[in-house]
Amino acid sequence: MRLPVSIRRHSTWVVLLLLNSCACNPDAIESSETSPKPLLEPLPQDSQVQAYFNHSEASVYTEPYRLQTRLGDDLEQIIVDTIESASSTVDVAVQELRLPKIAAALVKQHRRGVRVRVIIENTYSRPWSEVSAAEIAKFTERELGHYNEFLQLADLNGDGELQRDEINQRDALVMLANANVPLIDDTADGSKGSGLMHHKFLVADGKTVIVASANFTTSGIHGDFCCDESRGNANNLLVLESSKLADIFTREFEIMWGDGPGGKTDSLFGINKPIRGPEQMSVGGGTIAVQFAPLSETQPWQNSVNGAIAQTLEKANKTVDLALFVFSSQDLVNTLESAQTRGVGLRGLIDPSFAYRSYSEGLDMMGIAMGNNCKYEVGNNPWKQPLSTVGVPNLPEGDRLHHKFGLIDNQIVITGSHNWTEAANTTNDETMLIVRNPTVAAHFQREFERLYGNATLGIPPWILERVEAEKAKCDGAIATPFQPTGKPVNLNTASQEELETLPGVGPVLAERIIEAREKQPFVSLEDVDRVSGIGPKTLEKWRDRVIW
Repeated sequence: MRLPVSIRRHSTWVVLLLLNSCACNPDAIESSETSPKPLLEPLPQDSQVQAYFNHSEASVYTEPYRLQTRLGDDLEQIIVDTIESASSTVDVAVQELRLPKIAAALVKQHRRGVRVRVIIENTYSRPWSEVSAAEIAKFTERELGHYNEFLQLADLNGDGELQRDEINQRDALVMLANANVPLIDDTADGSKGSGLMHHKFLVADGKTVIVASANFTTSGIHGDFCCDESRGNANNLLVLESSKLADIFTREFEIMWGDGPGGKTDSLFGINKPIRGPEQMSVGGGTIAVQFAPLSETQPWQNSVNGAIAQTLEKANKTVDLALFVFSSQDLVNTLESAQTRGVGLRGLIDPSFAYRSYSEGLDMMGIAMGNNCKYEVGNNPWKQPLSTVGVPNLPEGDRLHHKFGLIDNQIVITGSHNWTEAANTTNDETMLIVRNPTVAAHFQREFERLYGNATLGIPPWILERVEAEKAKCDGAIATPFQPTGKPVNLNTASQEELETLPGVGPVLAERIIEAREKQPFVSLEDVDRVSGIGPKTLEKWRDRVIW
């Protein structure tokens, strides 16, 4: 066993933690005895839209921290190379940045005179080396795991103690601060932070863009120190060579950056950002549409990122394959059910930590409802024709399926940082790309097949046992609440329950609306004024919430 790790601060030793919170063997971090060889031939890349995967079976690299030679694309090195190739500007917006090589590359460029700017999520804006023993004592198991990861990353000489020079070489945020690299988080607008600053993008020299599903951490890219077999959360990364795309991402960055560190609180995050729709352009051998979240729930749902995803899914003719960290958007799973009814073949993989939760739309697709405190999720809709092609991937211990991609007809890829949830859609700063390019799609198809070929599909027996236990606890009566989904209410087709979600509408007024439209459908918002009990003030409240 390794010794407790200590950090010397101001000549005082503070014992922080025994490294015992990881389920895996902390000593198993040596390089592999035998180096693997690629299992597959590399696929062709589009010169302007290159796709990479940290679990790729077509490449091999030596991971720089545990010194393991393993299958996969070295996503960190791709990021470092892009940073170091810049001659004028580097802008980074990423939820979490903990990798020393990336920090060192940013510091190097900053000192060379390249304009470097970094935005991170406020939850991850504090260096691990500044955390006190009292704070550590209150950590959750998840926080403790992340902290342990840093300790093993930073203890360069393996003596069980962290010296200041080790911190200066391995605590990425300290490295940036020591070099005065400009950095803000999502409290720069004067708030306590947005929902999540969840972007994972980089722009270099106004011409190269990196968009990833991965955070810049050991767990996100390479693998966990505690688990020798860990290869990092399954993630993808796109390198995009396009000045037009770079301009779009720079505009998003500038909105969040505002005046930067020490400036006015004019940074904009979350729903305070201006409303912008998708922007599409030709790039390489296809097209790319870019859209950023969030969009307020008061705006038409079809204009949101999830709305754009739904519109893309509606175009599927043959197949839809999904590899998703979390899937909890009822509107999107309902869109997929419509695709199923018209004969589209569907396959889906969801990370095991989310796949079987009560709000998981994977359960809908498998035709099962999971109650929670005697209630089903809002709008719960188990499919009448359940799928046996939905399940969870079997990954190395400690790793997660962190992708957020959908593949339509093996031609169109939906990817980015955006999870398929309403929180991502209406709260978080997110990136979503729709890439129409068969060359790029082939890479995502290969990744999906890799995951699907080693997946557990269908409903596991323990889930059925849990469902029955929940029913028994609730005496068989589990309520299905109704509330707005975020989509606008169609006054000519909405049910009474849907109409009652509008401001000022109760059961009686909802019945009047239904009676009026049966006599004559509504043709405008003002036309609804003919219903007794509805006046101009009510209609003004509905203006962004209804269609007809």
